[in-house]
Amino acid sequence: MQAEDIKQNLDNLFPSPKCELEYNSPYQLLIAVILSAQCTDKRVNIVTKELFKDYGTPEAMAKADQQKIERLIHSCGFYHNKAKNIIACSKDIIENQNGKVPVDFDGLLSLAGEGSKTANVVTAEAFGGDAIAVDTHVLRVSNRLGLAKTEDPNKCEEALRAYFPQKYWSELHLQMVHFGRYKCKSQNPDCENCPFESICVYFYSQKK
Repeated sequence: MQAEDIKQNLDNLFPSPKCELEYNSPYQLLIAVILSAQCTDKRVNIVTKELFKDYGTPEAMAKADQQKIERLIHSCGFYHNKAKNIIACSKDIIENQNGKVPVDFDGLLSLAGEGSKTANVVTAEAFGGDAIAVDTHVLRVSNRLGLAKTEDPNKCEEALRAYFPQKYWSELHLQMVHFGRYKCKSQNPDCENCPFESICVYFYSQKK
């Protein structure tokens, strides 16, 4: 199955994919993505609804007490490191980025505590750039469909960028997230209603 065929099938399943994180600014999206590591978007949205009441700007977050932030984000998991990172990131934005989230990928990647996944999501979602962010869903789907053979998100990203035309990247990322979240689940994937049965490594190894 060629790249165009895979994209067409994803278009049929998820014609207008939307990011499920709730935010009102690039900065809030940035913080939400950091919190989403090993956590559901649904839980992140519950947490940020309260968090952003008082800490919805880099100026406010940079001055925050870490223990208070830890209490607010506790249910997202890894709360100590996440609190440390979002405060450090906020200070970096204030001190080195004139109080604005960088528009370019390298600028995003330079922020304290940031990684490729976060930079890619913000690039695509907040600024309309072409980027593929690899989360657990995208990594799982890529390996099952034989698009990548690695558990390294960065290598998976490289494989997807090489396989699919750049014009597809940002929408493809969201479609693969939704496909992994609602169809190609980690446990009990919906193989019976999957258009990728013919190329699915998982299907042939587990279902036959």
